[in-house]
Amino acid sequence: MSNLDFYFMSLVFKFRDLFAPRINILKEAGIKPGFHILDYGCGPGGYIIPLAILVGATGKIYALDIHPLAIKMAQDIITRKKLTNVKTIRSDCKTGLQDNSLDIVLLYDILHDLKDTDTILEELHRVLKPNGILSVRDHHLKEHEIASRITKTELFNVLRKGDKTYNFIKAK
Repeated sequence: MSNLDFYFMSLVFKFRDLFAPRINILKEAGIKPGFHILDYGCGPGGYIIPLAILVGATGKIYALDIHPLAIKMAQDIITRKKLTNVKTIRSDCKTGLQDNSLDIVLLYDILHDLKDTDTILEELHRVLKPNGILSVRDHHLKEHEIASRITKTELFNVLRKGDKTYNFIKAK
């Protein structure tokens, strides 16, 4: 994605967030204080502040994206809001995180754009704790497409379908 396209997308997201606050989507994932969360494909960082509220001072947030502007925008939010429990990761797959270290991974509005979905799902499975949750939202895909893409690897099972998200539990 070009820088101009990324800036335009970021502007659209800010407008969207005025009418559909991100915290309402995050509540479906069951996030609790102290949780360690990965926002995979964080984009301009629209989920960072509501995540910080939900996980509190004892939680940890990792914001991962491949685009350098996404990482810069996320870092700007972190600096501006003085968030000490948020770290950015620039990558197209590998997180660099420890095995079984995360409570929840967010895969919001990015599933349709992933080039090697199976490899990425393997990485997300690796970093999730036993019974960890993969929360997925993607308005570019139909509901059955989301479920089939996530469950075909047998790494995740459907846990529940919310109004805005699908939540999958780590299998095996």
